[in-house]
Amino acid sequence: MTTGVGVALFVIDIQNALAADPATQTPHADRIKAAGTKILSTAREIVDCNRTQSPSSYRIVFVQHEQPADDGPLVRGSQPWKLVFEPRAGVAEEMLVAKTTRDTFESNPALAAQLKALGITDIIAFGIQSECCVESTCSGALVAGFGVTLLKGAHSTYDDEGKSAVEIEREVEGRLAEKGPGLSRGRRWLGGGRGRGAWIFGCDRSRPLK
Repeated sequence: MTTGVGVALFVIDIQNALAADPATQTPHADRIKAAGTKILSTAREIVDCNRTQSPSSYRIVFVQHEQPADDGPLVRGSQPWKLVFEPRAGVAEEMLVAKTTRDTFESNPALAAQLKALGITDIIAFGIQSECCVESTCSGALVAGFGVTLLKGAHSTYDDEGKSAVEIEREVEGRLAEKGPGLSRGRRWLGGGRGRGAWIFGCDRSRPLK
């Protein structure tokens, strides 16, 4: 097992139906895709920088939801189910995790132990939908004992019950922040700010990312 701080970036349910199909995507899908491109570029640079470690204490986890056809469009193998961002082939630090419930850890009971065995102590999360799989996965990570950072501006959802998607985003951030010190609320992208979540995911932990 590695020692010190290890970080896993969770890319949650950024799938075609939610982020790439104009007929079904969330209202702010373009923002999420732009954020995801920037975040993944930075994260992959960091992963590659740290690959000389054995084992590396950095992971990028691509989460992919699936459901029966009578429950929605995310049917395994279908075009709507496919990911917008995919793990790189042959890169051990990038992993694909399937799920059938909102909480990634509930769907994958062995996942927390697997990550901890790799030295992962903290999780940075972004994706879709804020009040569903993003919030539930962050909560599951907290229960499992991980530090959690939800990236403000990099998660979103649909407008619902008179509330805009942005209002729901803020409510989710507030609810998660109330769950305890394991959550660093609202770091902007991956390099914004000087809080814990902004600097631990870096090649040089003595200084924050720029």
